[in-house]
Amino acid sequence: MKTELLVIGAQAAGMSAASRAKRQQKDLDVLVLEKSSYVSYGACGLPYYIGDLVKSMEGLVVHDAAFFKEKRGIPIWTRHEALQIDPKRKKVMARSLDEGKDKEIEYEKLVIGTGSQATVPPIEGIDYPHVYTLKTIEDGMRIKGFIEEEKPEQAVIIGAGLIGLEMAEAFAARGLKVTILKRPGSILKMLDESMTVPVQEELTKQGVELCLDAEIQKIKGDQKSVAAVSCSGRDYPADMVLLATGMKPRSDLAQAAGLSIGPFKEIEVDERMQTSDPYIWAAGDCVGQFHRISQEKVYMPRGTTSNKQGRIAGENAVGGSDSFAGIMGTAVVKVFDLEVAATGLNEKAAQRAGFAFNSVEITHSSHAHTYPNPHPEPITVRLLVEQKTGRLLGAQMVGKMGVAKRIDVLAAALSASMTVFEISQLDLSYAPPYSPVYDAILIAANAAKKKV
Repeated sequence: MKTELLVIGAQAAGMSAASRAKRQQKDLDVLVLEKSSYVSYGACGLPYYIGDLVKSMEGLVVHDAAFFKEKRGIPIWTRHEALQIDPKRKKVMARSLDEGKDKEIEYEKLVIGTGSQATVPPIEGIDYPHVYTLKTIEDGMRIKGFIEEEKPEQAVIIGAGLIGLEMAEAFAARGLKVTILKRPGSILKMLDESMTVPVQEELTKQGVELCLDAEIQKIKGDQKSVAAVSCSGRDYPADMVLLATGMKPRSDLAQAAGLSIGPFKEIEVDERMQTSDPYIWAAGDCVGQFHRISQEKVYMPRGTTSNKQGRIAGENAVGGSDSFAGIMGTAVVKVFDLEVAATGLNEKAAQRAGFAFNSVEITHSSHAHTYPNPHPEPITVRLLVEQKTGRLLGAQMVGKMGVAKRIDVLAAALSASMTVFEISQLDLSYAPPYSPVYDAILIAANAAKKKV
Protein backbone atom coordinates (compact mmCIF):
# COMPACT_ATOMS: atom_id res chain seq x y z
CA MET A 1 0.00 0.00 0.00
CA LYS A 2 1.01 3.65 -0.45
CA THR A 3 0.24 6.69 1.66
CA GLU A 4 1.00 10.36 1.09
CA LEU A 5 2.06 10.98 4.69
CA LEU A 6 3.12 8.20 7.03
CA VAL A 7 3.69 8.98 10.70
CA ILE A 8 5.52 6.67 13.11
CA GLY A 9 4.31 7.23 16.67
CA ALA A 10 0.86 8.33 17.88
CA GLN A 11 1.75 10.41 20.93
CA ALA A 12 2.37 14.16 21.28
CA ALA A 13 4.70 14.79 18.33
CA GLY A 14 3.22 12.22 15.95
CA MET A 15 -0.41 13.21 16.40
CA SER A 16 0.41 16.93 16.32
CA ALA A 17 2.16 16.33 12.98
CA ALA A 18 -0.64 14.22 11.53
CA SER A 19 -3.35 16.63 12.70
CA ARG A 20 -1.58 19.73 11.40
CA ALA A 21 -0.88 18.15 8.02
CA LYS A 22 -4.50 17.05 7.69
CA ARG A 23 -5.77 20.53 8.59
CA GLN A 24 -3.54 22.04 5.90
CA GLN A 25 -4.65 19.53 3.26
CA LYS A 26 -8.08 18.09 4.05
CA ASP A 27 -7.89 15.46 1.33
CA LEU A 28 -4.42 14.28 2.41
CA ASP A 29 -3.97 10.52 2.79
CA VAL A 30 -2.44 10.10 6.25
CA LEU A 31 -1.63 6.93 8.20
CA VAL A 32 -0.19 6.67 11.71
CA LEU A 33 1.57 3.62 13.17
CA GLU A 34 1.60 3.12 16.95
CA LYS A 35 3.29 0.24 18.76
CA SER A 36 1.12 0.37 21.89
CA SER A 37 -2.64 0.17 22.35
CA TYR A 38 -2.91 3.76 23.53
CA VAL A 39 -2.60 7.02 21.61
CA SER A 40 -2.47 10.69 22.53
CA TYR A 41 -2.21 10.37 26.30
CA GLY A 42 -0.65 12.68 28.88
CA ALA A 43 2.44 10.84 30.08
CA CYS A 44 3.22 13.74 32.41
CA GLY A 45 0.13 12.76 34.39
CA LEU A 46 1.38 9.26 35.18
CA PRO A 47 2.65 10.12 38.70
CA TYR A 48 -0.81 11.48 39.55
CA TYR A 49 -2.42 8.34 38.16
CA ILE A 50 -0.15 6.14 40.27
CA GLY A 51 -0.79 8.38 43.31
CA ASP A 52 -4.53 7.85 42.63
CA LEU A 53 -5.30 11.52 42.13
CA VAL A 54 -6.26 10.45 38.60
CA LYS A 55 -8.45 7.42 39.27
CA SER A 56 -8.39 5.64 35.93
CA MET A 57 -6.12 5.27 32.96
CA GLU A 58 -8.82 6.82 30.77
CA GLY A 59 -8.28 10.07 32.67
CA LEU A 60 -4.88 10.40 30.97
CA VAL A 61 -6.08 9.84 27.41
CA VAL A 62 -6.72 13.05 25.46
CA HIS A 63 -8.28 11.34 22.42
CA ASP A 64 -8.52 7.71 21.40
CA ALA A 65 -7.85 6.21 17.98
CA ALA A 66 -11.56 6.23 17.10
CA PHE A 67 -11.73 10.00 17.64
CA PHE A 68 -8.90 10.66 15.20
CA LYS A 69 -10.46 8.36 12.60
CA GLU A 70 -13.99 9.72 12.91
CA LYS A 71 -13.39 13.42 13.65
CA ARG A 72 -10.15 14.14 11.82
CA GLY A 73 -9.99 11.48 9.15
CA ILE A 74 -6.67 10.11 10.45
CA PRO A 75 -6.49 6.30 10.73
CA ILE A 76 -4.17 4.94 13.42
CA TRP A 77 -2.90 1.40 13.32
CA THR A 78 -2.40 0.59 16.98
CA ARG A 79 -0.31 -2.42 17.98
CA HIS A 80 1.78 -1.93 14.83
CA GLU A 81 5.52 -1.63 15.28
CA ALA A 82 7.71 -0.01 12.65
CA LEU A 83 10.62 -2.39 12.08
CA GLN A 84 12.59 -0.77 9.27
CA ILE A 85 12.74 2.40 7.21
CA ASP A 86 14.07 2.14 3.65
CA PRO A 87 14.63 5.74 2.53
CA LYS A 88 15.80 4.75 -0.97
CA ARG A 89 12.62 2.86 -1.74
CA LYS A 90 10.54 5.16 0.52
CA LYS A 91 9.06 2.22 2.35
CA VAL A 92 8.51 1.23 5.98
CA MET A 93 8.22 -2.35 7.17
CA ALA A 94 5.71 -2.67 10.02
CA ARG A 95 4.56 -5.65 12.07
CA SER A 96 1.09 -6.24 13.41
CA LEU A 97 1.76 -7.37 16.97
CA ASP A 98 -1.65 -9.02 17.19
CA GLU A 99 -1.46 -10.92 13.91
CA GLY A 100 2.30 -11.44 13.80
CA LYS A 101 2.33 -10.36 10.16
CA ASP A 102 4.67 -7.89 8.47
CA LYS A 103 3.36 -5.21 6.14
CA GLU A 104 5.27 -3.00 3.73
CA ILE A 105 3.99 0.59 3.50
CA GLU A 106 5.14 2.97 0.79
CA TYR A 107 5.16 6.66 1.63
CA GLU A 108 5.65 9.98 -0.13
CA LYS A 109 6.57 11.84 3.08
CA LEU A 110 7.45 10.43 6.49
CA VAL A 111 7.38 11.89 10.01
CA ILE A 112 9.22 10.04 12.78
CA GLY A 113 7.89 10.53 16.30
CA THR A 114 9.36 7.54 18.09
CA GLY A 115 9.85 9.42 21.36
CA SER A 116 12.22 8.45 24.14
CA GLN A 117 12.90 5.54 26.41
CA ALA A 118 13.98 5.29 30.01
CA THR A 119 17.70 5.14 30.68
CA VAL A 120 18.53 1.92 32.54
CA PRO A 121 21.87 2.04 34.37
CA PRO A 122 24.07 -1.09 34.52
CA ILE A 123 23.25 -2.14 38.09
CA GLU A 124 23.41 -5.75 39.28
CA GLY A 125 19.89 -7.02 39.97
CA ILE A 126 18.23 -4.58 37.57
CA ASP A 127 16.19 -7.44 36.06
CA TYR A 128 14.55 -8.57 39.30
CA PRO A 129 10.75 -8.38 39.49
CA HIS A 130 9.27 -5.09 40.75
CA VAL A 131 12.11 -2.97 39.43
CA TYR A 132 10.29 -0.42 37.28
CA THR A 133 10.81 2.45 34.88
CA LEU A 134 8.11 5.01 34.14
CA LYS A 135 7.68 6.19 30.56
CA THR A 136 4.52 4.70 29.08
CA ILE A 137 0.95 4.26 30.19
CA GLU A 138 1.63 0.54 30.39
CA ASP A 139 4.46 1.25 32.86
CA GLY A 140 2.05 3.27 34.97
CA MET A 141 -0.57 0.54 34.93
CA ARG A 142 1.98 -2.05 36.05
CA ILE A 143 3.18 0.10 38.95
CA LYS A 144 -0.31 1.05 40.10
CA GLY A 145 -1.49 -2.53 39.76
CA PHE A 146 1.38 -3.81 41.91
CA ILE A 147 0.69 -1.24 44.62
CA GLU A 148 -3.02 -2.05 44.75
CA GLU A 149 -2.67 -5.82 44.53
CA GLU A 150 0.47 -6.54 46.57
CA LYS A 151 0.35 -3.65 49.09
CA PRO A 152 4.12 -2.92 49.21
CA GLU A 153 5.38 -0.94 52.17
CA GLN A 154 8.74 0.48 51.02
CA ALA A 155 9.82 2.03 47.74
CA VAL A 156 13.31 3.07 46.69
CA ILE A 157 13.67 5.62 43.90
CA ILE A 158 17.01 5.79 42.09
CA GLY A 159 17.30 9.30 40.68
CA ALA A 160 16.15 12.73 41.86
CA GLY A 161 15.03 14.53 38.73
CA LEU A 162 11.52 15.67 37.83
CA ILE A 163 10.03 12.16 37.62
CA GLY A 164 11.84 10.91 40.72
CA LEU A 165 10.50 13.73 42.89
CA GLU A 166 6.97 13.53 41.50
CA MET A 167 6.96 9.79 42.15
CA ALA A 168 8.19 10.28 45.72
CA GLU A 169 4.99 12.18 46.39
CA ALA A 170 2.90 9.60 44.50
CA PHE A 171 4.33 6.69 46.50
CA ALA A 172 3.92 8.59 49.78
CA ALA A 173 0.29 9.28 48.89
CA ARG A 174 -0.22 5.50 48.62
CA GLY A 175 1.24 5.02 52.11
CA LEU A 176 4.72 3.77 51.14
CA LYS A 177 7.89 4.63 52.97
CA VAL A 178 10.03 6.35 50.33
CA THR A 179 13.81 6.53 49.94
CA ILE A 180 15.53 8.53 47.19
CA LEU A 181 19.05 7.53 46.16
CA LYS A 182 20.92 9.99 44.00
CA ARG A 183 24.37 9.53 42.53
CA PRO A 184 26.88 12.29 43.37
CA GLY A 185 25.44 15.68 42.46
CA SER A 186 22.51 17.71 43.67
CA ILE A 187 18.86 16.96 43.07
CA LEU A 188 17.09 18.61 40.12
CA LYS A 189 19.87 19.49 37.69
CA MET A 190 17.97 22.58 36.60
CA LEU A 191 18.66 24.22 40.00
CA ASP A 192 21.78 25.74 41.49
CA GLU A 193 22.84 24.12 44.73
CA SER A 194 21.47 26.78 47.09
CA MET A 195 18.01 26.42 45.57
CA THR A 196 17.91 22.70 46.29
CA VAL A 197 18.10 23.26 50.06
CA PRO A 198 14.38 24.05 50.56
CA VAL A 199 13.49 21.15 48.28
CA GLN A 200 15.54 18.75 50.39
CA GLU A 201 13.98 20.17 53.55
CA GLU A 202 10.49 19.63 52.14
CA LEU A 203 11.24 16.02 51.20
CA THR A 204 12.64 15.31 54.66
CA LYS A 205 9.66 17.01 56.31
CA GLN A 206 7.34 14.72 54.33
CA GLY A 207 9.17 11.62 55.56
CA VAL A 208 11.26 10.91 52.46
CA GLU A 209 14.74 9.59 53.24
CA LEU A 210 17.48 11.09 51.07
CA CYS A 211 20.90 9.80 50.11
CA LEU A 212 22.27 12.38 47.67
CA ASP A 213 25.81 11.08 47.18
CA ALA A 214 24.83 7.50 46.64
CA GLU A 215 27.27 4.97 45.21
CA ILE A 216 24.83 2.25 44.19
CA GLN A 217 26.35 -1.22 44.27
CA LYS A 218 23.46 -3.55 43.43
CA ILE A 219 19.81 -4.42 43.87
CA LYS A 220 19.29 -7.37 46.18
CA GLY A 221 16.53 -9.91 45.70
CA ASP A 222 15.68 -13.02 43.72
CA GLN A 223 13.52 -14.05 40.79
CA LYS A 224 10.39 -13.50 42.87
CA SER A 225 10.94 -10.04 44.33
CA VAL A 226 13.39 -7.32 45.32
CA ALA A 227 14.57 -6.95 48.90
CA ALA A 228 16.89 -3.94 49.11
CA VAL A 229 19.22 -1.58 47.26
CA SER A 230 22.86 -1.69 48.40
CA CYS A 231 24.23 1.81 48.41
CA SER A 232 27.36 3.35 49.95
CA GLY A 233 27.84 0.41 52.31
CA ARG A 234 24.21 0.33 53.47
CA ASP A 235 21.16 -1.68 52.46
CA TYR A 236 17.95 0.29 51.89
CA PRO A 237 14.94 -2.09 52.22
CA ALA A 238 12.64 -2.10 49.20
CA ASP A 239 9.50 -3.91 48.09
CA MET A 240 9.76 -2.05 44.80
CA VAL A 241 12.39 0.02 43.01
CA LEU A 242 11.81 2.82 40.51
CA LEU A 243 14.59 3.77 38.09
CA ALA A 244 14.19 7.51 37.50
CA THR A 245 17.58 8.00 35.90
CA GLY A 246 16.57 10.02 32.87
CA MET A 247 15.45 9.51 29.28
CA LYS A 248 17.25 8.96 26.00
CA PRO A 249 16.07 9.32 22.39
CA ARG A 250 14.50 6.33 20.71
CA SER A 251 16.46 6.70 17.49
CA ASP A 252 17.53 3.16 16.56
CA LEU A 253 15.09 2.98 13.65
CA ALA A 254 16.39 6.23 12.15
CA GLN A 255 20.01 5.31 12.74
CA ALA A 256 19.57 1.96 10.97
CA ALA A 257 18.01 3.86 8.05
CA GLY A 258 21.18 5.94 7.69
CA LEU A 259 19.77 9.24 8.95
CA SER A 260 22.17 11.64 10.67
CA ILE A 261 22.39 11.11 14.44
CA GLY A 262 23.58 13.75 16.90
CA PRO A 263 25.76 13.73 20.04
CA PHE A 264 22.92 12.64 22.34
CA LYS A 265 22.01 9.78 19.96
CA GLU A 266 19.11 11.95 18.82
CA ILE A 267 17.85 12.25 15.25
CA GLU A 268 19.43 15.37 13.80
CA VAL A 269 16.97 17.86 12.32
CA ASP A 270 17.12 21.46 11.14
CA GLU A 271 14.83 24.25 12.33
CA ARG A 272 12.14 22.94 9.95
CA MET A 273 12.32 19.53 11.69
CA GLN A 274 13.70 18.00 8.49
CA THR A 275 16.18 15.16 8.81
CA SER A 276 19.16 14.47 6.55
CA ASP A 277 16.66 12.88 4.14
CA PRO A 278 14.57 15.47 2.22
CA TYR A 279 11.43 13.32 2.49
CA ILE A 280 11.66 12.59 6.23
CA TRP A 281 10.91 14.82 9.20
CA ALA A 282 11.28 14.00 12.91
CA ALA A 283 9.91 15.62 16.07
CA GLY A 284 9.53 15.15 19.80
CA ASP A 285 11.69 13.27 22.28
CA CYS A 286 13.56 11.42 19.52
CA VAL A 287 15.24 14.67 18.42
CA GLY A 288 17.30 17.27 20.26
CA GLN A 289 16.74 20.96 20.76
CA PHE A 290 18.54 24.24 20.23
CA HIS A 291 18.92 26.23 23.46
CA ARG A 292 18.15 29.86 22.69
CA ILE A 293 20.26 31.27 25.53
CA SER A 294 23.39 29.10 25.43
CA GLN A 295 23.18 28.70 21.62
CA GLU A 296 24.03 25.03 22.10
CA LYS A 297 22.48 21.73 21.16
CA VAL A 298 20.81 20.14 24.19
CA TYR A 299 18.56 17.20 24.99
CA MET A 300 15.66 18.28 27.21
CA PRO A 301 12.58 16.18 26.39
CA ARG A 302 9.33 17.98 27.23
CA GLY A 303 5.72 17.36 26.25
CA THR A 304 5.23 21.00 25.32
CA THR A 305 8.24 20.91 22.99
CA SER A 306 7.05 17.67 21.37
CA ASN A 307 3.69 19.20 20.49
CA LYS A 308 5.28 22.32 18.98
CA GLN A 309 7.85 20.34 16.99
CA GLY A 310 5.22 17.90 15.76
CA ARG A 311 3.02 20.72 14.53
CA ILE A 312 5.94 22.23 12.62
CA ALA A 313 6.95 18.87 11.13
CA GLY A 314 3.39 18.26 9.92
CA GLU A 315 3.15 21.76 8.44
CA ASN A 316 6.41 21.43 6.53
CA ALA A 317 5.80 17.86 5.38
CA VAL A 318 2.94 19.18 3.24
CA GLY A 319 4.87 22.10 1.82
CA GLY A 320 4.86 24.70 4.63
CA SER A 321 7.76 26.81 5.81
CA ASP A 322 7.39 26.95 9.60
CA SER A 323 10.42 26.75 11.89
CA PHE A 324 11.15 25.88 15.51
CA ALA A 325 12.86 28.71 17.41
CA GLY A 326 14.33 26.48 20.13
CA ILE A 327 13.85 26.11 23.86
CA MET A 328 14.93 27.76 27.08
CA GLY A 329 14.52 24.76 29.37
CA THR A 330 11.48 26.10 31.20
CA ALA A 331 10.10 23.59 33.70
CA VAL A 332 8.00 23.45 36.85
CA VAL A 333 7.44 20.55 39.24
CA LYS A 334 5.29 19.99 42.31
CA VAL A 335 7.26 18.52 45.22
CA PHE A 336 4.66 17.87 47.92
CA ASP A 337 3.73 21.40 49.12
CA LEU A 338 6.40 23.17 47.06
CA GLU A 339 6.34 24.56 43.54
CA VAL A 340 9.83 24.40 41.99
CA ALA A 341 10.60 26.00 38.64
CA ALA A 342 13.41 27.16 36.38
CA THR A 343 13.97 28.74 32.98
CA GLY A 344 17.11 29.55 31.02
CA LEU A 345 20.58 28.71 32.31
CA ASN A 346 21.80 27.71 35.75
CA GLU A 347 25.37 28.49 36.86
CA LYS A 348 26.94 25.35 35.40
CA ALA A 349 25.28 25.86 32.03
CA ALA A 350 26.18 29.55 31.96
CA GLN A 351 29.83 28.75 32.72
CA ARG A 352 29.89 26.05 30.06
CA ALA A 353 28.47 28.52 27.52
CA GLY A 354 31.20 31.04 28.37
CA PHE A 355 29.07 33.78 29.91
CA ALA A 356 30.47 36.28 32.43
CA PHE A 357 27.56 36.59 34.85
CA ASN A 358 26.43 37.54 38.31
CA SER A 359 23.67 35.99 40.39
CA VAL A 360 21.26 37.28 43.01
CA GLU A 361 18.95 35.38 45.33
CA ILE A 362 16.11 36.98 47.27
CA THR A 363 13.19 35.77 49.37
CA HIS A 364 9.95 37.72 49.32
CA SER A 365 6.31 37.17 50.20
CA SER A 366 3.98 35.67 47.61
CA HIS A 367 1.11 37.96 48.65
CA ALA A 368 0.48 41.24 50.44
CA HIS A 369 0.87 41.33 54.22
CA THR A 370 -2.58 42.92 54.41
CA TYR A 371 -4.19 39.74 53.10
CA PRO A 372 -5.53 37.69 56.03
CA ASN A 373 -3.47 34.56 55.52
CA PRO A 374 -2.22 33.19 58.86
CA HIS A 375 0.65 31.44 57.10
CA PRO A 376 2.55 33.86 54.81
CA GLU A 377 4.23 31.93 52.05
CA PRO A 378 7.63 33.21 50.86
CA ILE A 379 9.06 32.73 47.38
CA THR A 380 12.79 32.42 46.81
CA VAL A 381 13.94 33.79 43.45
CA ARG A 382 17.40 33.37 41.94
CA LEU A 383 18.43 35.28 38.81
CA LEU A 384 21.52 34.89 36.61
CA VAL A 385 22.43 38.08 34.76
CA GLU A 386 25.06 38.87 32.13
CA GLN A 387 27.66 41.10 33.79
CA LYS A 388 28.12 43.80 31.18
CA THR A 389 24.62 44.15 29.75
CA GLY A 390 22.28 43.09 32.56
CA ARG A 391 20.55 40.66 30.17
CA LEU A 392 18.68 37.91 31.99
CA LEU A 393 20.29 34.49 31.45
CA GLY A 394 18.24 32.31 33.77
CA ALA A 395 15.86 32.18 36.71
CA GLN A 396 14.92 29.69 39.42
CA MET A 397 12.10 29.79 41.96
CA VAL A 398 10.96 27.78 44.96
CA GLY A 399 7.85 28.49 47.02
CA LYS A 400 4.38 27.29 47.96
CA MET A 401 2.25 29.79 46.02
CA GLY A 402 2.49 31.50 42.66
CA VAL A 403 5.76 30.04 41.39
CA ALA A 404 4.38 28.65 38.12
CA LYS A 405 2.79 32.03 37.30
CA ARG A 406 5.99 33.94 37.91
CA ILE A 407 8.42 31.63 36.12
CA ASP A 408 6.42 32.10 32.93
CA VAL A 409 6.88 35.87 33.22
CA LEU A 410 10.64 35.36 33.30
CA ALA A 411 10.51 32.81 30.47
CA ALA A 412 8.82 35.47 28.36
CA ALA A 413 11.47 38.00 29.44
CA LEU A 414 14.19 35.57 28.35
CA SER A 415 12.49 35.08 25.01
CA ALA A 416 12.54 38.84 24.48
CA SER A 417 16.21 39.16 25.59
CA MET A 418 15.16 41.58 28.32
CA THR A 419 17.58 43.09 30.81
CA VAL A 420 16.93 43.30 34.54
CA PHE A 421 16.51 47.06 34.03
CA GLU A 422 13.57 46.36 31.73
CA ILE A 423 12.21 43.57 33.94
CA SER A 424 12.21 45.89 36.96
CA GLN A 425 9.78 48.15 35.04
CA LEU A 426 7.29 45.40 34.12
CA ASP A 427 3.65 46.26 34.82
CA LEU A 428 2.78 43.09 36.75
CA SER A 429 -0.67 42.35 38.13
CA TYR A 430 -1.36 43.13 41.77
CA ALA A 431 -4.02 42.12 44.25
CA PRO A 432 -3.35 41.26 47.94
CA PRO A 433 -4.23 37.52 47.61
CA TYR A 434 -1.70 37.06 44.78
CA SER A 435 1.17 39.50 45.17
CA PRO A 436 2.62 42.34 47.20
CA VAL A 437 2.73 45.75 45.53
CA TYR A 438 6.36 44.99 44.70
CA ASP A 439 6.31 41.47 43.36
CA ALA A 440 9.17 39.04 44.06
CA ILE A 441 10.17 39.33 40.38
CA LEU A 442 10.60 43.10 40.69
CA ILE A 443 12.50 42.79 43.98
CA ALA A 444 14.90 40.25 42.39
CA ALA A 445 15.38 42.42 39.28
CA ASN A 446 16.16 45.50 41.37
CA ALA A 447 18.69 43.49 43.38
CA ALA A 448 20.31 42.25 40.17
CA LYS A 449 20.61 45.78 38.76
CA LYS A 450 23.09 46.60 41.49
CA LYS A 451 25.45 43.91 40.23
CA VAL A 452 25.58 44.98 36.59
